[in-house]
Amino acid sequence: MKNLLQFAILAVLLVFISSCSSTNRLTMGVTEPARIPLSSDIARIGIINRSIPSEENRVLNEIDKILSLEGKNLDKEGAEALITGLKDELNRGERFDKIEIISDGEAQRKGLGVFPAALSWDTVEKICKEHDVDILFSLEFYDTDTQADYEMTMVTIPNNLGIEAKVPGHKVALNTVIKNGWRIYDPVGKVILDEYTSRDYIVSRGAGINPVKAIEAVIGRKEGVQQVSADLGTQYGRNTKPLRRRVARDYFVRGTDNFVIAKRRAQTGDWDGAADLWERELNNPKMKVAGRAYYNMAIINEINGDLEKAIDWASKAYSDYGNNNALGYVNILKRRAAEKRELKRQLSR
Repeated sequence: MKNLLQFAILAVLLVFISSCSSTNRLTMGVTEPARIPLSSDIARIGIINRSIPSEENRVLNEIDKILSLEGKNLDKEGAEALITGLKDELNRGERFDKIEIISDGEAQRKGLGVFPAALSWDTVEKICKEHDVDILFSLEFYDTDTQADYEMTMVTIPNNLGIEAKVPGHKVALNTVIKNGWRIYDPVGKVILDEYTSRDYIVSRGAGINPVKAIEAVIGRKEGVQQVSADLGTQYGRNTKPLRRRVARDYFVRGTDNFVIAKRRAQTGDWDGAADLWERELNNPKMKVAGRAYYNMAIINEINGDLEKAIDWASKAYSDYGNNNALGYVNILKRRAAEKRELKRQLSR
């Protein structure tokens, strides 16, 4: 009963505090430039897999598979899933005319689990020319390592009567790390557009009356590795596309009756109507109120996509009226304006 009363008091306090707040929050969608900018004249993509073991490392690779409990062809099929995930993502939106997975023999062989030396530009140009592609995505390495943790414990199994019973047994957890790395080669500019590595983890658990049964009970590990690998390929492909995300902004809702009415208009989606009321307070004799009006005018201009005007309004809110919230907002707007210029540059190249 005491806890219930405390919860009720806390809820009332939160409602009271929120009702007294001088600001309200809105969210809006913004578009950011791609992390990996690809010029608009790039229409044909080649993808190669350099994670294939070289001949001199093939024996070592087989030993590594045994020591790390890797299933048959786990690395090979995981790398293929990763490349397929990338290809499928690049195909979305029909941005490119051609996306080809290239098999190029010895050029794709490398060491184990580490970033190999970059391909020579002669090799890159040769591959791109032979397969008629503009740039080359290269999976430089892909490797999975698995460690097993055993535990003696009681496990539950059905007996002959179908009733579950606890008996001494074993539990096993297979901890798998997926390591991979990419490079993107541009043969025209002779520049590596991106170099990227990642490590991701999968934990599979099983239990049985003996260690073998426990390991047999860990099902779906291979499928899990392939799914995570495909997702990693998808994520890497998304790095070539502008990012759409939502951001939060606070605007002022207290100061005069106009701010109160404008809040209700904004809540119904009538932002232009709210702006009409904020504009009436720009010449308010109280600097605090006028500063809030200038700040809110910056908000409406950002909503409408005019970042330069938004910067002007927010700057005046801080410099002329001492609105401390506005200084941080100016920096946010300047960063957004720079990103918008970069996005325009990417789309026009």
